[in-house]
Amino acid sequence: MQRTLVRNARLFDSEHARFVPGTTVVVEGERVVEVTQEPREAPGAAVIDAGGRALLPGLIDAHVHVVAASHDLVGLAMQPVSLVGAEASRIMRDMLHRGFTTVRDAAGADQGLQEAQQRGLYAGPRLFIAGFPISQTGGHADMRPRGVRGHGSREFFCSCAGLGLVGAIADGVGEVRRAVREQVRTGANQIKIMAGGGISSPSDPLEGTQFSLDELRAAVEEAEAANLYAMAHAYSPRAVTRAVQAGVRSIEHGNLIDEATARVMKQTGAYLVPTLSTYAALAAEGERLGWSHAMLDKLELVKGRGLEAVRIARAEGVPVVFGTDLLGHMHGQQNGEFLIRQQVQPPLEVLQGATWTAARLMRQESHIGRIARGAFADLLIVEGDPERGLGMLAAPASGIRWVMQGGRTVVDRLAG
Repeated sequence: MQRTLVRNARLFDSEHARFVPGTTVVVEGERVVEVTQEPREAPGAAVIDAGGRALLPGLIDAHVHVVAASHDLVGLAMQPVSLVGAEASRIMRDMLHRGFTTVRDAAGADQGLQEAQQRGLYAGPRLFIAGFPISQTGGHADMRPRGVRGHGSREFFCSCAGLGLVGAIADGVGEVRRAVREQVRTGANQIKIMAGGGISSPSDPLEGTQFSLDELRAAVEEAEAANLYAMAHAYSPRAVTRAVQAGVRSIEHGNLIDEATARVMKQTGAYLVPTLSTYAALAAEGERLGWSHAMLDKLELVKGRGLEAVRIARAEGVPVVFGTDLLGHMHGQQNGEFLIRQQVQPPLEVLQGATWTAARLMRQESHIGRIARGAFADLLIVEGDPERGLGMLAAPASGIRWVMQGGRTVVDRLAG
């Protein structure tokens, strides 16, 4: 069994947001077997000298779409699944090289991509998948143009691709239950529901609500019956409040929340997953990409409120998790989220959101998001002092010197 000893490291204790200098980490196979401040020898082991640098847990992005090789989601759904998978493999590899050893896919990736990564066929982050997002007719994942009518067209848009960014459309409690059960059957790790309007969809108002309370509760109940949880796309206070009162575990985006909404989130134990980098990217490129005036107006509204939503959530004690939600060539801006978050969060809190807090949201804190005995050996050595700022993560090509995922070195720039 492969054995690695990482010594002379300034280890980030992600649970308590502090650094522990002079740490040695012993790895056997894919897991950490010891974390100590005592000297250790490991005959025959590969030795990595961190040189006093910061040693972080592998990063977690809790809102990605690894199959989103294009911003044109409807056009993407028309592509052959094999081509989408090949494009996803490149997106996943680049994420891993940026330090993300685990990602939560917020709709699109399927069990095949997940297994390809697990088998080592694709290099990329460990995938937690949602399958198809669940949407009501005319909801955020119903991407039919306004002029398209008919039930048959609805079914076409639900099933035209095996990798689903276009939603599974369900109306009524019975259809919602069936749609969630289908995602469970096909291997989902979490259930994605569209609880409010969105920017990129053609038919729904941004500040509206989607699904009845009974439908939302049915989705959550079915997720929990399978020992999973529900994540909900929502922006407005009303949509967010209804979703968390129905039992949703995480709110995706949430840009328009107010103090009262944040208090309800805190009371129900919900997490907030802002995705601020995607608004910055789309604001710069949305018009060039052919977005309509209505979509650009919605984008401007949420972009202007994103940082304030994080401030509000923090003030009420809502845990804030790292997410990006980037599409197409904009995936390359993933690490820019660290600098955006620093405008309203201390650096170590941002870092917690991409490690320990994200792992807790995903109910995976025994395995990822921390450096501890029994956890996966997902490790990063970085330049600089993360307590002073996360510029090294925002510039991964120079700031991240070494990446290990599951006990295997995937990036090594220490000699450079």
